[in-house]
Amino acid sequence: MICEFEATSAASRSRAGVVCEPPDAEPPRLLDEFRRRIRLRHTSRRTEKAYLGWIRRFLVFHDGRHPRDLGKAGIEAFLSDLAVRRTVSSSTQNQALSALHFLYRDVYEWEFPWLDNLVRARRPARLPVVLTRSEVRRVLAELEGVPRLMAEMLYGAGLRLMECARLRIKDIDFAAGEVLTRDGKGRKDRRTVLPQALRAPLAAHIARVRRQHDRDLEAGRGAVALPEALARKLRGAPKDCRWQWVFPATRHHVDPKTGERRRHHLHESALQMQKPVKEAARRAGLTKRVTSQSLRHSFATHRLEAGYDIRTIQDRLGHKDVSTTMIYTHVLNKGGRGVRSPLADEPWPTARLRKRRTPPPGYADRLAGYPGKPGERRWVEEQEEQQVTIRRQAGGGPDQIPGPPRRISR
Repeated sequence: MICEFEATSAASRSRAGVVCEPPDAEPPRLLDEFRRRIRLRHTSRRTEKAYLGWIRRFLVFHDGRHPRDLGKAGIEAFLSDLAVRRTVSSSTQNQALSALHFLYRDVYEWEFPWLDNLVRARRPARLPVVLTRSEVRRVLAELEGVPRLMAEMLYGAGLRLMECARLRIKDIDFAAGEVLTRDGKGRKDRRTVLPQALRAPLAAHIARVRRQHDRDLEAGRGAVALPEALARKLRGAPKDCRWQWVFPATRHHVDPKTGERRRHHLHESALQMQKPVKEAARRAGLTKRVTSQSLRHSFATHRLEAGYDIRTIQDRLGHKDVSTTMIYTHVLNKGGRGVRSPLADEPWPTARLRKRRTPPPGYADRLAGYPGKPGERRWVEEQEEQQVTIRRQAGGGPDQIPGPPRRISR
């Protein structure tokens, strides 16, 4: 008999009961079982959504055939189609392989020896787009309002875009000058610096958020979504101001699970954050491909330029391995890793433009007055002698002083 714990009713969510499936119950559908298994591992919702998308594409590619009947050849055909026909990147191809690996190994628990022999695509090394300090100032000057405050948090604290969007009021410590990021990449928490220049504008923004939350409470709303089962443990937390988003959405939405109308945090889509940064870079006249992630890259590079230790930067960025942080040392064009151009070693002569040789005023009229006469040759010789005298006095070469006019033959 298969038993599992689930809530008995929406009114008594805090009390869990045991529900036993009858022996003749139908087996769960593939995608439903996939969701159940991946949620048992407490995987992030973004990973769950991405994996489900790849499983659907895999089944559609093979016309709905069962994964057991496909085997290694079916997986390799699907991955080859992604790389050859759809020309996806290596990271996208590896993500699809990870989803299929989870399906075979963790959902169906099939220990096929060929699962470990599937070759993953090699990811090429990419250097991040880093802005100079002057370029960062120019981009920030083109922003205003909440997008500017979020961009300053990305650059000043080294936050990821989703970490900034998911900040709650209780995570800002003005006294200690720290920002606590919860449930970041890899479901890890970390502390980073709160810039001194952002304390006043951030405090004013939070004050506006508090007033907005008070108006929502007066209207019978104001509840915020809490992670996992925290709403059942702390019943008053959903309407507590400390748990509200630092950057709440401008409109309410209906929670598909509870049916309540509440505010979510600002969406990271192009409308809220990514598009304003790109438009600001365009207005600032930058030719680089600037995104919100470029501000985080600039934070790490500028801190290394200031002499901070690589381990400190790794801790502030939340990298698991220091090799990920080492990529920013390759961006620096100084120290032992930098290469000085040979043109900068000594002054090199610049190219000089050859002056156009133009005849003196009246030359054409005087030459036309003595066609074929001995006076013409004498006049040309006098002009040559004058040019030689001018060169000797100026000390220049023939490229700087116009030479004698050529004789025009009839």
